[in-house]
Amino acid sequence: MSTEAKAEALIRQHESNGKYISIDGIKTFYLDTGKGPVVFCIHGVPTSSFLYRKVAFALQGRGLRAVAIDLPGLGLSERPENFNYIFSNFGNFCNRFIDELKITEVHLLLHDIGTPIGLSMADSNPHRIKSITVLNSMLDLEHFVKPLPMRPFEKPVLGEAALAMLTTITFPLLMNNAGVVNNDVISKEEMDVYIHLLKKEDGGKAFLKIMRNFEPTKEFTQACYKAWQNPAYPVQLIWGEKDPFLTWEEKGTEFLEARPEIPVTKVESKHFLQEEAYEIIAAKVKEISL
Repeated sequence: MSTEAKAEALIRQHESNGKYISIDGIKTFYLDTGKGPVVFCIHGVPTSSFLYRKVAFALQGRGLRAVAIDLPGLGLSERPENFNYIFSNFGNFCNRFIDELKITEVHLLLHDIGTPIGLSMADSNPHRIKSITVLNSMLDLEHFVKPLPMRPFEKPVLGEAALAMLTTITFPLLMNNAGVVNNDVISKEEMDVYIHLLKKEDGGKAFLKIMRNFEPTKEFTQACYKAWQNPAYPVQLIWGEKDPFLTWEEKGTEFLEARPEIPVTKVESKHFLQEEAYEIIAAKVKEISL
């Protein structure tokens, strides 16, 4: 079987572990495994629920139900041209998604841009939040500067060129340099899946819209801080301390300074810590859910 065929088989396997639902007329995929208290997992870019596949089954093994959405424009979800690809609208979409699933309470597990999206969701519906666990992310969107490799995607023409260069050949370099510490934890076929799910039928156009709409306003940033600091629920940080994109010194400390004396777990990983620290992540989410 070719590498391409193996990647397609992995996508079909991932798809079989999830479901589809229509939210605002958008066909939305979500991974759904296990039973018990719900852990709602929100991914960042350039990923999807596929990044949470190992975490989801580790959570299932600890008596929790993992629900990991594919945000509109990414993964197996639809990519409508008229969708407003800003964080606050994603947050509203996630709340409607949870409503449609008739889930009343969630433990949030957030990564990358999934964090401001999840915090926006929590700010508008704090009553449904039982806990928040943040993985390598950003909090101060008003002053956030994208890591150097991500900046080309902001610009017209340059972004399209950078996207064209992100292929099944080049993505392993990104994963090895910035994603994981131990390259053996992810196969070539699994890395190919990331590219297939990123580009899918629109070639990645929705991804570029997301990268150009980070909502760096004072108002939105204040909403994120408000949600993070809400004393109604516990929060914690789990950080891949070798992440060259979102470092602990620059980004992790934003969260800690905003809410001191919270649990912090640093792991030997880079940006995609779900690939190799999934058991630690699941264990810590279980702890905070008790």
